[in-house]
Amino acid sequence: MARDGGGVGLARLITGQIFLHASMAGMRMAAPLLALRAGYSEAAVGVLLALFALTQVFLALPAGNYADKHGLRRPFGFAVIASVAGCLLATAFPVYPVLCVAALLTGGATGTAVIALQRHVGRAAGTPSQLRQVFSWLAIGPAFSNFLGPFGAGLAIDAGGFQLAFLLLGLLPIVAWFCVRDMREVPEASPSKGKPRPAWDLLRDPMFRRLLLVNWIMSSCWDVHALVVPVLGHERGLSASVIGTILGAFAIAAALVRVGLPAIAARLQEHKVIVLSMACTALIFIAYPYQHTAWGMGVCSVLVGLALGMVQPMVMSMLHQITPDHRHGQAVGLRLMAINASSVSMPILFGGAGTLIGVAGLFWVVALGAGAGLPAAWNLRSASRQSP
Repeated sequence: MARDGGGVGLARLITGQIFLHASMAGMRMAAPLLALRAGYSEAAVGVLLALFALTQVFLALPAGNYADKHGLRRPFGFAVIASVAGCLLATAFPVYPVLCVAALLTGGATGTAVIALQRHVGRAAGTPSQLRQVFSWLAIGPAFSNFLGPFGAGLAIDAGGFQLAFLLLGLLPIVAWFCVRDMREVPEASPSKGKPRPAWDLLRDPMFRRLLLVNWIMSSCWDVHALVVPVLGHERGLSASVIGTILGAFAIAAALVRVGLPAIAARLQEHKVIVLSMACTALIFIAYPYQHTAWGMGVCSVLVGLALGMVQPMVMSMLHQITPDHRHGQAVGLRLMAINASSVSMPILFGGAGTLIGVAGLFWVVALGAGAGLPAAWNLRSASRQSP
């Protein structure tokens, strides 16, 4: 990040992202678990999980345009306020309707912050190789926060109850703000010429559409895993801390594989990494339902984390290569809107389908979808290029 303070600036951005995202990740584990213990159905839990993405569907494009106009700090500050408010509401009123509101607030806050951060980092990088490297480092943040949030929330629930967990989660975004509040904005590299074009205009590019499709498939795998593990763990009598640890193992694996990506990013072709990830995910999802212990689930969780953890840095690198600098906010917002539209519909769909076809059926349907997406992923090769 030559244009933004180098490694120190990137480290601060990653740290801020970890704490803000961990608040939402912990809420996403704790709120459905509280709903299950209160007697709500799997379909109701699916609705609750979907709400974490619903706000992002409607805010993604406005947030992208807002980030293109105002940079990093202002949208990130609004995200911090919304996240803290959601956690405090859940602390004061730990009932299902308020949990739904908290899901909307924390989910929307995370989406807004992610758009601003990804746009900022992408514009600070100079070459395709640097793009792969910085997005590999930035992707470590959500991976660690997906461990920190669920694991910490699980421990807090077992130690002092759900309200203690929600309160502690509400403190994390405040830490995030102190990491980002005085970051320098990256100057405009290639200002737009003429009348601003709508974000939907980006969909005219076939490569952009193909990239969104592949990203949607892999995001669906991530969402289904987050939905099924708490349900499966609850059915098998696992404690909140054990369920949080299984989800945390997934997050740690995703973080570890991303730690290794920057070192070899200059020699990676994005489309090959994505194809490998999709194939491995399909195979692991086929085997997942046959695991009947916490250890077996944990091993599969780690393997899925390793596979899915490779995807986002490659997708974001390609996204910034095929879109103009002055439209990066729009492109990131459109991508986030697409995958979160899936995150809204898929938990509801699979939550209801889980009662009909069972957990094993959910895994196998998603495995089939990942396998069917392999040709589209391979056809991304024309946009995958090496740095000079």
